Amino acid sequence: MTKTRLLISVALLCAGWGLGAVAATTATTVLDIAPGVGVIGAGGAGISLVSSAETLYYNPAGLASLPGISFTSFFSSYLGEANYSALALTFRNFGIGALLLNSGSIQGYDNEGQPTELIGYSSSAYIFAFGIDPSDLPFLPSLGMPMAFGAQLKAISAKIGDVGGSGFTLDLGFRMGLPLAGFSAISDVAIAATAVNLFGAMSYEDISDDLAMDLRVGASARVMGTITVAADLYLAGAARFGISYSPVPTLALRLGVMTGSGTSFTAGLGVNVQGFLVDYAYVGHTLGGSHRVSLTLDFSALDIGAFGRSLRRFLP
Repeated sequence: MTKTRLLISVALLCAGWGLGAVAATTATTVLDIAPGVGVIGAGGAGISLVSSAETLYYNPAGLASLPGISFTSFFSSYLGEANYSALALTFRNFGIGALLLNSGSIQGYDNEGQPTELIGYSSSAYIFAFGIDPSDLPFLPSLGMPMAFGAQLKAISAKIGDVGGSGFTLDLGFRMGLPLAGFSAISDVAIAATAVNLFGAMSYEDISDDLAMDLRVGASARVMGTITVAADLYLAGAARFGISYSPVPTLALRLGVMTGSGTSFTAGLGVNVQGFLVDYAYVGHTLGGSHRVSLTLDFSALDIGAFGRSLRRFLP
């Protein structure tokens, strides 16, 4: 078991999949890979943002600010060795999702660095989350500031060769908007924090591995109505920074940087047509870049009539 855990930790981190600091004594799972596409294109700084269904991946408190139902899915292939995909369905205040990672045969190594047998690896996580704005509760007095709290439970499984394990973990989130009187050029200012993997562990046949705990803080703002800037700091030893530019409401251009086990630069774009969002992100790695594509249906912005009229323009 030791050599296979060592293999997967080294393989994932060296390939840049984890994009964060992971202790050698903790379990490595699909949760160590930064999720999403739209947020990833802008450096993965999503803790303080409310970004359709991808909000579920970063901070459950953001669910309290979603305007309605949203569904997103994405897929990525890493270096021809592993497939990474996800689904998320969110409502105002609630969300569910799944993260799925599956690799082919990878060369194993023992503690002395000697090659062993080929090993397959898979991991999945299922997310159940909620977020609440205290001002929505009639029995609580108004706090005078827009803020929200959230929590999410994640059920995790992993299989290394013929050895399987499972477990769970709990995250807590907080988000608060900061109105800036007198600064008309700056809007949608928010600060946020998440406490990740507070409880829970991964249990295998003969051992139990803790999941890496972390406290993450973030801030974001919109400038001149077209530029969104966001930054996150992970106390475990990582940082995220991103910028998104929307010259028109239907187009977003993104750049970002992520640091942790290494430094990765990201770029992406998003197109929004009547509530149908297509996002693309490129993430640079030391062993080569990876590409991600997602489709999101934002039902709160979906205009079926307008979409039908646009479609008829292309039909005979």
